[in-house]
Amino acid sequence: MLKSLSICLVYFIFLFSVAMMLIWLGFYFISWDLVYFVEWEVVTLNSTSIVMTFLFDWMSLIFMGFVLFISSLVIFYSQEYMGGDLNINRFISLVLMFVLSMMFLIISPNLISILLGWDGLGLVSYLLVIYYQNVKSYNAGMLTALSNRIGDVALLLAIAWMMNFGSWNYIYYLEVGKSSLAMSVIGVLVVLAAMTKSAQIPFSSWLPAAMAAPTPVSALVHSSTLVTAGVYLLIRFNVLLTGNWLGNFLLLIAGLTMFMSGLGANFEFDLKKIIALSTLSQLGLMMSILAMGLPVLAFFHLLTHALFKALLFMCAGAVIHNMKDAQDIRFMGGLVNQMPLTAVCFNLSNLALCGMPFLAGFYSKDLMLEMVSLSYMNGLSFILYYFSTGLTVCYSFRLIYYSMSGHFNSASLHPLNDEGWVMLRGMLGLMVAAVLGGSLLSWVLFPTPTMICLPLFLKTLALTVSVLGAWVGYELAKLALNFELQSIKSHLCTSFVGSMWFMPFISTYGVVNWPLQWGGYVVKSFDQGWSEYCGGQGSFKIFSQWSRFNQGWQNNDLKTYLVGFFLWVIILLIMAFL
Repeated sequence: MLKSLSICLVYFIFLFSVAMMLIWLGFYFISWDLVYFVEWEVVTLNSTSIVMTFLFDWMSLIFMGFVLFISSLVIFYSQEYMGGDLNINRFISLVLMFVLSMMFLIISPNLISILLGWDGLGLVSYLLVIYYQNVKSYNAGMLTALSNRIGDVALLLAIAWMMNFGSWNYIYYLEVGKSSLAMSVIGVLVVLAAMTKSAQIPFSSWLPAAMAAPTPVSALVHSSTLVTAGVYLLIRFNVLLTGNWLGNFLLLIAGLTMFMSGLGANFEFDLKKIIALSTLSQLGLMMSILAMGLPVLAFFHLLTHALFKALLFMCAGAVIHNMKDAQDIRFMGGLVNQMPLTAVCFNLSNLALCGMPFLAGFYSKDLMLEMVSLSYMNGLSFILYYFSTGLTVCYSFRLIYYSMSGHFNSASLHPLNDEGWVMLRGMLGLMVAAVLGGSLLSWVLFPTPTMICLPLFLKTLALTVSVLGAWVGYELAKLALNFELQSIKSHLCTSFVGSMWFMPFISTYGVVNWPLQWGGYVVKSFDQGWSEYCGGQGSFKIFSQWSRFNQGWQNNDLKTYLVGFFLWVIILLIMAFL
């Protein structure tokens, strides 16, 4: 136990110090407008050289710093959360492999090296989702892995298509080839890959299923690693999205994802799944802003969201840990009296998610919504933006009502307390970042204030929608019994909205009933049937028989020659008599 604690502490100190150095370097690079390409020649054979290229600019350095900062606090937090686990060293190793894969992805201007990080994330995420070994975890892991394989295949096809350009360093060809057909095909494939990794419609069902992983992993995955990989890749490829049908398509899909997940979170009672659906909503927001041609703003929200979402998951983990692994918010209530420090962190991160003024989320979300109001866009996208913002505040206040206020709804003899100082230290470190991070980043990324001129109605629309959403969420939670009775009366509609528009069923039953059954028939009749008979095994059997027969003739055996001689004599006699 003590050995695992010391290992966690060493990793925390190392990752935290590297993170601070990288963030400082990122700020230095942005102030001096520096970009470094580092090329490492791995091997040279004749005139062919294999070169590993790394891209260090302000974006990659700041993002790497944030990933390492959050992962260091997650490992520190895991000392206590995973303290009873006999395999904590294996857990820490998997988390470090996960972070290393993300590092590869961030600093790669080359599609081949991106695939290393991309597939590393997919493989290690599968191992982390099935970490608690039970049937539910296995099913969730398989759904996660298979959904992400679609994106991996798209990335492999993009690598094959990039051969038209003579190099896989995509960063050289984006501006030049954005009007060419070849680059448009690569854009479509990269968007498909990003949609699977960032769980946009119709690949959304794996994200809530991945909640089977331990909570520290969820904090890392949903803040800065796995799900943000798709957004980061599209930020790099943003040139291909502006002024064409691909950007409009992504805007529609991202807006629908944002709306669907916000609506579904209002019908969910699992604490971790509510937070997972809020991540999905924020990913939709980042993708849609990116589709509008504002990559720096999408990156800004990516960073601020990482801070408060990691804190939100850590607080949820502390609550679940104290409630002896109960995740249903209906069993909670009055936690503000039992766990005051955790409740402060939880409420603060929830308010940052809602865009409460002067917290981290406010600086990015308010600017994004004002840019939406200022932009030239269709009515559907505009409604989806603001309605989804209202839904975010709605489910956040519903969650606060159920978990923090009122009476405690579980057993009277309960172990709830705030004495887990290791977990609390990790949470308090992130709480400071969630309060100050937004303002600090906005000063660095946008040194010149953006000029936004809007009428009073549009200027106050974000605030109005947020207040209205908070009121609706609180009232619905207060009228919980009546609301649930109405839900039972309109069961079909409720099950449609509350189950992510039936996407989990389509992703599981829809795949099992037809494609997998037909695949089984094909395997039995072809791979294990005719192709075995006519292919390798059948040929081996026939040739073995002929070979044995031939070998027998070739042996210097008198009996064989005598039998052959007498056979020839008999044949000759018969022919003579005829």
